[in-house]
Amino acid sequence: MSKDKVRVGIIGVGYVSVNNFLPVLPKMDDVEVVGVMANHIESAQKAQRMCGAQHAVTSLDELAGLGLDGAFVLTPKACHAEQIEFLLKAGIDVYSEKPMATTIRDAERMVELSEQTGRKLMIGFNRRYAPVCQMAKEVYTEVLPDVIIGQKNRPATEYHATLENAVHIVDLMRYFGGEVRKVHAMSKYTDPDYETFTTAMLEFENGASGMLIADRSSGQWEESIEIHGGNRSVFIQMPDAVTIVDGKAKHTTEMTPMAMGWAKSEDKLGFSYAIRHFIDCLKEDKTPMTNAQDALKTHLLLEQILKCAGLPGME
Repeated sequence: MSKDKVRVGIIGVGYVSVNNFLPVLPKMDDVEVVGVMANHIESAQKAQRMCGAQHAVTSLDELAGLGLDGAFVLTPKACHAEQIEFLLKAGIDVYSEKPMATTIRDAERMVELSEQTGRKLMIGFNRRYAPVCQMAKEVYTEVLPDVIIGQKNRPATEYHATLENAVHIVDLMRYFGGEVRKVHAMSKYTDPDYETFTTAMLEFENGASGMLIADRSSGQWEESIEIHGGNRSVFIQMPDAVTIVDGKAKHTTEMTPMAMGWAKSEDKLGFSYAIRHFIDCLKEDKTPMTNAQDALKTHLLLEQILKCAGLPGME
């Protein structure tokens, strides 16, 4: 792509869009926000004013007709597959919030469509791009970990709680440890649609061990990753701090000083870096790190964990 500016559209104006995308995209000098789409024109126009988009529309046909290079699918998950399919077939590269579909069959179809159309499909596993996770990855690039402990805890359950909230931790465990060959999982529930917790033991292909803890009866929200191997340890407390330990020193980096103390969730949780990565991939014709093919592996691993624990999967 030789254009000075990448022309993008935004689909969806809910919480994630308003807090983590609409504030970021207008700040990029090489991005032109051409259109915003929502079901109701009033909502689209409100978002248009927030990000300075040229157009507010209510249909995919209208949005695709604006001459887009890329589009951000930020709608509820039930809409993702249909909207991704439309955009890919229209010749538009896509960044979609996770999951890319609500069933494994549809997720596999999204991968096939991306390959058939030759268009990029990036899935928003934004935690990988968070500064604390990138610092941890620097430690475990040449050497793979021996042990990974990932936790995603919250104080109350919800419909399909593990599927909804553990997927980011599952993806990070793959990111740091590689692919998984064996899964042993269990869950506690009265109603399998509203589980209390899920835990899983993962055996990675390199022989490493992983422990996933996804509890929905804890005192407060928590995301953490603990990694050991190569005579080093890394402790990530999302999204605010990472501690790296070896035989001689212990060093903690905190995110509070980012942007002179003004860093927001879009920076600390990796959204702004993920968006930047997508734009760069479009400009330089590169494959995104969290492309559809790679993201499908996370979807499949989570499905395996859920089934092993006796829970409903992506159905």
